[in-house]
Amino acid sequence: MKHEEVAQSLAELGNTHRLAIFRYLVKAGHQGVSVGKIQKALEIPASTLSHHLARLVKVGLIRQEKHSRTIVCIPEYQHLENLISFLQEECCVGISVERLTAESCRLREI
Repeated sequence: MKHEEVAQSLAELGNTHRLAIFRYLVKAGHQGVSVGKIQKALEIPASTLSHHLARLVKVGLIRQEKHSRTIVCIPEYQHLENLISFLQEECCVGISVERLTAESCRLREI
């Protein structure tokens, strides 16, 4: 994953409602959960939930499938695994904090 993609995904999960929605979906498993069940379980108003779900879809954390008249939200486990791998990929490689630069983190100076 690219640094920017990871940052966008983590930014979306930085919202308490979106984090709660994503965790709920991850717990539910690969079959996903209908929008109605998410709304009832997390007590989030429909219009607000729709907004949060759209943001999670946009960054690829979840996908939505229409089953008849029901929309089912399904977590993208591969995306989650990629995020975790990105965060862990340089764990304990021995770089000192003083040597950590924008270039070593693949960041551009603003």
